[in-house]
Amino acid sequence: MTDSVTIRQLETGVPGLDAILGGGLPEFSFNLIAGAPGSGKTTLAQQIMFGLCTGNLRAIYFTVVGEPPLKMLRYQQQYTFFDMDRVDDSIRFVNLGEDLIGGSLEKVLARIVREVEAVNPAVVIVDSFRSIAQSAAGSARTADLDLQHFVQQLAIRLTGWESTTFLVGEYDPSETVHNPVFTVADGVLWLDQSVDRNSVVRKIQVMKMRGQGPSPGLHTYRITSDGIEVFPRVVIGEAEKETRDSREKRLSIGVPRLDEMLGGGIPPRYSVLVAGPSGSGKSVLATQFIMEGVHRGEPGIVAVFEKRPSVYSEVAPGGHAFEEMVRARRIGIVQMRPLDLSIDETLHEIVEEIYRRKAKRLVIDSLSGFELALAPTFREDFRESLYRMVAVLTSKGITMLMTAELEDSYSDLRFSPHGTAFLTDAIIVQRYIELDGRLQPIMAVVKVRGSAHSRDFHAFSITNEGIVVGEPMAGYRGLLTGTPVQDGG
Repeated sequence: MTDSVTIRQLETGVPGLDAILGGGLPEFSFNLIAGAPGSGKTTLAQQIMFGLCTGNLRAIYFTVVGEPPLKMLRYQQQYTFFDMDRVDDSIRFVNLGEDLIGGSLEKVLARIVREVEAVNPAVVIVDSFRSIAQSAAGSARTADLDLQHFVQQLAIRLTGWESTTFLVGEYDPSETVHNPVFTVADGVLWLDQSVDRNSVVRKIQVMKMRGQGPSPGLHTYRITSDGIEVFPRVVIGEAEKETRDSREKRLSIGVPRLDEMLGGGIPPRYSVLVAGPSGSGKSVLATQFIMEGVHRGEPGIVAVFEKRPSVYSEVAPGGHAFEEMVRARRIGIVQMRPLDLSIDETLHEIVEEIYRRKAKRLVIDSLSGFELALAPTFREDFRESLYRMVAVLTSKGITMLMTAELEDSYSDLRFSPHGTAFLTDAIIVQRYIELDGRLQPIMAVVKVRGSAHSRDFHAFSITNEGIVVGEPMAGYRGLLTGTPVQDGG
């Protein structure tokens, strides 16, 4: 009976990558990083190399280009992960251009063997491996057989030397079936980028990772001055399950009479939608909700997609008090206004801020701005993505309030935009009516899941202290038409 072998997982140093790999990169694995031009393959390979080679560990980076690696290094130095002091010390760059003359794969393999035996590196990278394959096509023997033999020999030797290896190359998706590189590789990372209406979206997929279960599907990533950051796609089934007890103490929304209308406040870990027309006080109510949480020892987060953070001090009741809460780090502001966001990147930023602040409450202002901040490709399944985000956040113990622009329409009855009413646990609707020759805002609680609540319309006003809700609009007919009539009038 043979002893079992435990494969150690390595931390790549690329944020989010270890999570989609299934916990890390298998040690001594033989991997392929493939994708389209400009998708960040070289950047990812070098970021992993610098992340893996810590302490006394060494690496060799083989380049297969017609010019010295100097030009490539000049571009890579812009990233914070790149450490020039380690170049030619623990990390060595070797050009295989001359060895490829005549398409001799044997000559290339011999050069790689000599360099690896001399240095004994922990990490070996060959970039671009596609150039080697193209050189093999001009050899006298059958190119596929020659390339397959070369790949197998390279994998056997490097694995035997206990090196973790990465081949980097530009490939077409049609090549994944018959190309021997994809067959021999232990792991395959596929990088892709697309442009949709001037919005660039980058996605990564772990197509293969022997010996462990990678996270399925496509995951978005972004390239910044720090390198590549991956935003793992969250699956609802992976969200932590929390049972809701109706006897739990409810959370105050910060408006006493509205708490009464909700049946005693908001149940913990509920998602609340506040929908209404422009200027009806949605953001004011949202800030009252957050500030009330701070007063009760529940730090909060405001994710802003339309207003500048400074504007919140102007709309918040007691703007100075709101500013003080932000300065005291009891309220966190997350401002996200790019036009190429993904739901997973947004969720990542919000969750990171929640952990930093130990937050219990969250405001998203607004869903309309949120949808516009997403890349066009992600707007197509906005409802599904929003459902995933709400499920994940509430499962983490967050009580969240979302605002949404909802135009007053007196010909049909709508309670939410985008058909999102079913996604939330509670809905508060604000509307305008004409009363005595002026616009009067009114509000009502449409639903509170699993709880009794008021169904009356209440007039309300916005004061320096925030929203003040009045008595029920009793004695009126036709409130939903926008021009109510008093009974008996």
